[in-house]
Amino acid sequence: MAADKLSTRHLLGIKDINRNDIELIFETADNFKEVINRPIKKVPSLRDITIANIFFENSTRTKLSFELAEKRLSADVVNFAASSSSVSKGETLIDTVNNILSMKVDMVVMRHPYAGAGQFLSKHVKAQIVNAGDGAHEHPTQALLDAFSIRQKLGEVTGKKVVIVGDILHSRVAISNILCLQRLGAEVMVCGPTTLIPKHIHQLGVKVEHNLIKALNWCDVANMLRIQLERQDIKYFPSLREYAMMYGLNKQILDNLDKEIIVMHPGPINRGVEITSDVADSKQSIILEQVENGVAVRMAVLYLLASQG
Repeated sequence: MAADKLSTRHLLGIKDINRNDIELIFETADNFKEVINRPIKKVPSLRDITIANIFFENSTRTKLSFELAEKRLSADVVNFAASSSSVSKGETLIDTVNNILSMKVDMVVMRHPYAGAGQFLSKHVKAQIVNAGDGAHEHPTQALLDAFSIRQKLGEVTGKKVVIVGDILHSRVAISNILCLQRLGAEVMVCGPTTLIPKHIHQLGVKVEHNLIKALNWCDVANMLRIQLERQDIKYFPSLREYAMMYGLNKQILDNLDKEIIVMHPGPINRGVEITSDVADSKQSIILEQVENGVAVRMAVLYLLASQG
């Protein structure tokens, strides 16, 4: 049985939460999943709470998912996009957030290009912080919704084999996923070109494989990461076409495996690069379930954090 309270005031990264926290979030998300599938999708749980979404980096999916979660919980929502704000005039992070907090905001959901921005902020402001992605460091709610989706599909995460394929080097999703899956008792492998696998990744206790077919034959679940061209300052592989030939997942590869595996993708998908359209839209893909589960998991995180103030 999970505990009834989170062990932390903020959600800054998976490394700061324990297995009990994860299981409590999942149990709470189960309840919220029922809510969002009802005709009336709102609950008054956070009616007196104001949440500011502060995004210093572009985001569509995560921002929409958090906003929907907040509105489903009846919170008051303030949206702040740094590109059109005083940040572009040189205002500091603490000044920006303190100005927003002076409007009596209780919780901040923040995405920032620098690793550790949420940690830094949590030490300097009174509001609770939810990290919606910091640089190539962590993206805890994505890892939670990915693990929740595996649990929903396979019954449990313990003992399952998950391969994360692609741009591990630039991915905050990969690190959070590795930590979350290991905490829940899964085995994790990373797969991709040598240039996109961090040098010391084996220290996290993950297997490393450079052959996609071998990795797929090993796993129960393949999480295909997006190639993050916007974070790549040098060329890590000759061309997208060559990457797709070596590490792209198509229907033929999927059908030739000895078993059925589950295919995931944190989105947005570069169709024809990481996976082809016929894989993304196949019955083995749980990409759309991930999106739906994202709202329920984020509702659970916000609700549990708010309930301990």
